[in-house]
Amino acid sequence: MDELASPHHPRMFSLQKIVEISYYNMNRIRLQWSRIWHVIGDHFNKVGCNPNEDVAIFAVDSLRQLSMKFLEKGELANFRFQKDFLRPFEHIMKKNRSPTIRDMVIRCIAQMVNSQAGNIRSGWKNIFAVFHQAASDHDGNIVELAFQTTAHIVTNIFQQHFPAAIDSFQDAVKCLSEFACNVAFPDTSMEAIRLIRFCAKYVSERPQVLREYTSDDMNVAPGDRVWVRGWFPILFELSCIINRCKLDVRTRGLTVMFEIMKSYGHTFEKHWWQDLFRIVFRIFDNMKLPEQQTEKSEWMTTTCNHALYAICDVFTQFYEALNEILLPDILAQLHWCVKQDNEQLARSGTNCLENLVILNGQKFSPEVWGQTCNFASETCVTPISLDQKLFAGLLIKCVVQLELIQTIDNIVFYPATSKKEDAEHMAAAQRDALDADIHIDTEDQGMYKYMSSHHLFKLLDCLQESHSFSKAFNSNYEQRTVLWRAGFKGKSKPNLLKQETSSLACCLRILFRMYVDENRRESWDAIQQRLLSVCSEALAYFITVNSESHREAWTNLLLLLLTKTLKISDEKVRTGWNSCLFAFRYLLISASVEFSLYYHQYCKVVFNGAGEELGECNRNKGYRLVPIHGTVCRLDFYSVIFYPEKK
Repeated sequence: MDELASPHHPRMFSLQKIVEISYYNMNRIRLQWSRIWHVIGDHFNKVGCNPNEDVAIFAVDSLRQLSMKFLEKGELANFRFQKDFLRPFEHIMKKNRSPTIRDMVIRCIAQMVNSQAGNIRSGWKNIFAVFHQAASDHDGNIVELAFQTTAHIVTNIFQQHFPAAIDSFQDAVKCLSEFACNVAFPDTSMEAIRLIRFCAKYVSERPQVLREYTSDDMNVAPGDRVWVRGWFPILFELSCIINRCKLDVRTRGLTVMFEIMKSYGHTFEKHWWQDLFRIVFRIFDNMKLPEQQTEKSEWMTTTCNHALYAICDVFTQFYEALNEILLPDILAQLHWCVKQDNEQLARSGTNCLENLVILNGQKFSPEVWGQTCNFASETCVTPISLDQKLFAGLLIKCVVQLELIQTIDNIVFYPATSKKEDAEHMAAAQRDALDADIHIDTEDQGMYKYMSSHHLFKLLDCLQESHSFSKAFNSNYEQRTVLWRAGFKGKSKPNLLKQETSSLACCLRILFRMYVDENRRESWDAIQQRLLSVCSEALAYFITVNSESHREAWTNLLLLLLTKTLKISDEKVRTGWNSCLFAFRYLLISASVEFSLYYHQYCKVVFNGAGEELGECNRNKGYRLVPIHGTVCRLDFYSVIFYPEKK
């Protein structure tokens, strides 16, 4: 080392002799040679990092020659002499920042790979470690040469010598991940992700090789070696790419990760899925770290959003394997998304819940339905108070509440069914045919028939709570005025009219459907009691509404009431409605004392201007004579006339 210390005229005589000694002693038995190289290799580490490039170049070139000679002898299984011999390259690449020396190291390794690939075994670890160092470099030539050699190894050499390189498979994937995370070379990043996807093919096609390989995996069950050595490194490194890279690269990484799950998930064991989703949920953990608001918003809107839909797709594809072990975790993740102050992510949370249930609901057990309904109950109502000064967050919560109501409606009756039904009711009112049968083609595709009455009542509790909350908010003029003056978005006072009417409409649809369902006969008493309560409260509330726009918002709701009540059979009226009769068709009539009250309410509804479409109902001449408590009632929508029953 003293000879090499001179900055201008270093003497390399001793270094040359060390190279010669190494060359002539290479034929010793491996144990002896390993002890010799332990000393000589440390010397090469220091010389290769010498600030004088001439010295470092000589050292690296000498290492190359010795390595080529050493690799010609090959290596027996379970030995690690190559790994020890090639370690100086790794050290020099890590410590020496000279572009010339680093480029030379890469070229030396590339030459070894091209000429001695069939003899390399444990040395692959050093090779990938060197390329891993090169992958994060800013020199385009170094990165390009290292990546070309890595790609050659993955696509060609692994194809021929995969069993020999299996111990370094994880290192290869990690190396590709590092290439993908180099922001200076986006094209290389995309190609690296493609190669990781290509690595999945080796694991899928050669699982037996992974099972039979022991080495460091002696404490791993043979059946799990495919996961530990194969799938886990691939999926874990893709998750690292997702968490580290810019939008376009992480989006590609996310897509490939879920493509691998969908393509090869049928070979996964159940406990592998648990490990896998712990990796997947790291995507969302990233948002719990402090970040700039703009980056956080972009991450939620893009990556989290994409991941959420992909998770639900995978869950649906492998429902039988995943529902028992992962459903609670997935629901918890959806709940987290719904609660975020990011409108798109929150909306996606409700949409994913809807897709999840509609696609898998027919396979749900009662326990799974219970978990799903509990999720809806926990997320349905978010209190809104004046203490909240972040109006953007307030608006998001209002939007999400409406989305959740629509999600429940879509789950029970299938998407767009209710909108089509409302349109049919409106058309029927305009042509004086409200009593005509209306059937929507998609009605039977909903999850209604797969849900028990208990679960539907759970959803009804949620809807009624949402309706009561929005109704109370809309009636609190003082609070709305304060919010408006404080700068809440909008030209008029904030309101929750859509939430008020949508929640009640969904509630009524479910109750009416249950009340005519023969399969739920044992629950009819409870259904009737709730139905009467909901409708009488709705009627009483509507009477108090003075705002014209508020009354107009109830038009479809009142049409729904009128149409559904008209279709209730007379038999049900005679046998089931003993305490009081239904609003709008039977006006909640019971005892004579109550009649005047409900008839008064009914008339106020009729003449209070509930919309032009409702006025069309007055021309409907259809009615029935129904005996009730010894009195024959002529019942239509706009008149109630009592006739003594003829004996």
